[in-house]
Amino acid sequence: MKEQKSNPMMRIWQIAKPEHGRLLLSVVLAVLGVLSGIFPYVSAAKIISGMISGNREWNYYLVYVLAAFAGFALKSLLYAKGLSVSHKATFGLLGEIRKQIFAKLPRMPLGTIIDTSSGKLKQIIVDEVEHMERPIAHMIPELTSNIIGAIAVWVYMMIVDWRMGLICLISVPVGLLFFGFIAASYSEDYKKSVEITQDMNASIVEYVHGIEVIKAYNQRKSSYQKFKEKVLANASFYCYWMKKTEVCQALCYTIAPCTLITVLPIGWWMYISGNITADVFMTSIMLSMCVVGPILSAIQFTDSSAKVSTTVATVDELLAGEEQDHSETPVELKTHNIEFCGVNYSYHEGEEVLHNVNLSIPEKSFTALVGPSGSGKSTIAKLIGGFWDVKEGIVKMDGKDLKSIPLEQLYDQVAYVSQDNWLFDDTIMNNIRMGNTSASDDKVREVSKASGCDEFIRALPQGYETSVGSGGAHLSGGERQRIAIARAMLKDAPIVILDEATAYIDPENEAVIQRALTGLIKDKTVIIIAHRLSTVTNADQIVLVNNGTVECTGTHGELLAKSTLYNSMWKAHISEGGAA
Repeated sequence: MKEQKSNPMMRIWQIAKPEHGRLLLSVVLAVLGVLSGIFPYVSAAKIISGMISGNREWNYYLVYVLAAFAGFALKSLLYAKGLSVSHKATFGLLGEIRKQIFAKLPRMPLGTIIDTSSGKLKQIIVDEVEHMERPIAHMIPELTSNIIGAIAVWVYMMIVDWRMGLICLISVPVGLLFFGFIAASYSEDYKKSVEITQDMNASIVEYVHGIEVIKAYNQRKSSYQKFKEKVLANASFYCYWMKKTEVCQALCYTIAPCTLITVLPIGWWMYISGNITADVFMTSIMLSMCVVGPILSAIQFTDSSAKVSTTVATVDELLAGEEQDHSETPVELKTHNIEFCGVNYSYHEGEEVLHNVNLSIPEKSFTALVGPSGSGKSTIAKLIGGFWDVKEGIVKMDGKDLKSIPLEQLYDQVAYVSQDNWLFDDTIMNNIRMGNTSASDDKVREVSKASGCDEFIRALPQGYETSVGSGGAHLSGGERQRIAIARAMLKDAPIVILDEATAYIDPENEAVIQRALTGLIKDKTVIIIAHRLSTVTNADQIVLVNNGTVECTGTHGELLAKSTLYNSMWKAHISEGGAA
């Protein structure tokens, strides 16, 4: 991966393998277009030479006028065709990048995807990849053709007269030297500009989203000050960057094109001394003016190159993300007993959150995971669901390592309901059907009734065809939760994991949801992460998790008798009216 990141254009070329033909064609067309653009200059030189020599043949001038027109027309046509081909190839390339990202995401740990903000993934997949279109579509054909075109013009000058070819280049390296000072730190400065702009954008979003809290607690001055500082820091950096480069940029664009400063006086001296002919002198003058143009055009792609480099690095970071290593061959699962054997786990090579966890969950049992906040309960549940893979120890289902079970098959075994379930911006019918895409409308209505959804759904203006909005924004929290339960019921998986599914639900909705959960967990292997201990006192086993370890297991009565921590948690719960 390091090699790919250090050479973004080579990485682009690797990804764009299906588009190599069109990209090469666009480069060839662009090069031919640049070379065609030389004809008007050569023709002008020949016409002037003819006038100086007193040539009065109209056919002589007509030939060069037509050649100049043909060269200009060819340049325009080839340039347009080259850009058309490169744009088609670029859109194919962007599609290929997105295909690779979408093919990568299902292979990554599900927990990693969930923990990555949807805004960040959207920015990479949609915005940053889209921003590559213009630079690549123009840069690949134009940058290549401009460089080749400049070299071709100079080689032609060397053929006409090698001395004039060398004289023509005197101002070019001097001007490009100043550009070299800019290029030395350009990539680093561009990366910094992206980071500081992202920082400012994050501050803007935070300020807008937090406006309610800001107004409620009268924090307008302090919050606005933070927002103001980020905006000013952004402006300050760009001012610094422009001041840093403006002198060298001005000198580059002033000195490099000044080929006539050397070509005119030295060429005139060589002409009057008889060392070159008028035809060579005029051709050298004309060609010297079209050597630097392509070079300066190529320089203008520095910003595009930095943009592509930054985006490629971001995309490659995503494509290089850790993948779950599971067998591709389905296995036979006779039972759904679950075992943890010496499991240690840490997120993203950070601090270890589970330490030597040993746990057995029998099939069709009711197991509750309880413990202080941050003790590792959700991590245990998500490891069972295949959100991540363990690196130390083994998690088993029916005595088989979860890694030996294909991810698709593993996901079919588990229905996971959390306290914050996502609904798609689609109809209620389709959101519930996500649990089983082949389910009929009647089946969806059946599970909706069982989960307590049917009544409120029918009361909506469009019933089951009502759009829930982005994330279910058009529904209340309790309604969203009941739809999530209906979706899980429709899936009909043998293992049900409830991750504090009623933690933030009001009492009225909780009663409805509890009844729905009763229907969901019937004859299933049930694992509940409990927020209210009173809801799991009848569990077959309660697992007390503390500081990333299983401290003890047993029934409610057994834990009250042998665990000081569980005793204190129970007393705190009933003192809050939890057992009422």
